[in-house]
Amino acid sequence: MTGRPEVAVLGGSLIGLTAALVLRDIGCDVHVYERSRVPLEGRGVGIVLHPVTVRYLLDHALLDLATVSTSATVHRYLAADGTVLVQAARRHNFTGYNTLYGALLDAFGRERYYLGHEAVGIAQHDGRVELTFADSGTATADLLVAADGISSFARRTLLPDVEQRYGGYVAWRGVVDERDLSAETLAALDDSLTYYAPPGMHALIYPIPHYDGAVERGKRLMNLVWYRNVPDGEPLADLLTDRTGRRRDVSLPPGAVREEHLEELRAVAAHLPPPFAEVVARSPEPFLQVMIDVEVPRMAFGRACLVGDAAFTVRPHAAAATAKGADDVWALAGALARCDGDVEAALRAWEPGRLELGRALLRRNRDLGEGAQFRGDWVPGDPALTFGLHTPGDSADLRV
Repeated sequence: MTGRPEVAVLGGSLIGLTAALVLRDIGCDVHVYERSRVPLEGRGVGIVLHPVTVRYLLDHALLDLATVSTSATVHRYLAADGTVLVQAARRHNFTGYNTLYGALLDAFGRERYYLGHEAVGIAQHDGRVELTFADSGTATADLLVAADGISSFARRTLLPDVEQRYGGYVAWRGVVDERDLSAETLAALDDSLTYYAPPGMHALIYPIPHYDGAVERGKRLMNLVWYRNVPDGEPLADLLTDRTGRRRDVSLPPGAVREEHLEELRAVAAHLPPPFAEVVARSPEPFLQVMIDVEVPRMAFGRACLVGDAAFTVRPHAAAATAKGADDVWALAGALARCDGDVEAALRAWEPGRLELGRALLRRNRDLGEGAQFRGDWVPGDPALTFGLHTPGDSADLRV
């Protein structure tokens, strides 16, 4: 690519950093603007690894996945009494948010990674994009890559009529140190992505690295995700009101959930299969995320584009949101290279395939979630329920 566009990446999380690295490598002059004033942290958030999610790190030998990821070689479905309903050989690898974020940030460096830059304006004129920040001036570029997540400022600015759609349920999450679990529970969860999926709810547990990076059995964390239906309106609003009385929009972080909701969660958890009940009971700070869908009619706007969750916000049932964002970025780099750095031509060529993939992934995740939470038609062990970006199971192509 002979053209060398100057690129502003809005959002410095996993997809923003991946964009910065991939575009820098094809010759772009890249700057990353992150609204947070401190480095990001996803304490207790597990990531299901897909080959495209870690493609940059593996291509450049920047990460040894064997030392920073855990794995499960089977899918195991439990009955209410804890007995095994069905078990199938399917492999997945998992890591923690902090591991990937740290590796990507180290690879990009901090010289052009600007914290405390909250965008409050986007404008295009004279072949340039201008960003205005709340308290730190402006920046201009040839291309804006908006990777600013679920509540994307760029999306709200460029597509003000697009709204979030509530899916009717929330995901409760928690993590427990394996050393705090009984031998019986560890045996039930060993080497497994473990599900409990009766009609009207579902839950899953899988191992992720400990906060200190440990991946050995007995030293990891067990990561819980439990999907529960919550009616819209006052019940959801009450649940999302934190300990300070502040109403949150899409999530409550660890330590923010009010005590009465934690007590109710633990009381209901007593009726789960024993391994799930124990993990919930011993999770020190459960937190939650609201299940929402966002679908956009466009992802390219002259010299600006939306990638990842800033475009399509999808439910996590295919474990492919991060992979989708990374795939957006790699496709963008390819389009820029083919168009010799012509930004507007590249975005026109790039957009149709991205919209197609985003819509397909959103539909699949919505169908999976509604099948479990409302239709009650999940069949334990069905390969169609397997994680994947393009097809069920394609995340299992990763080997460490």
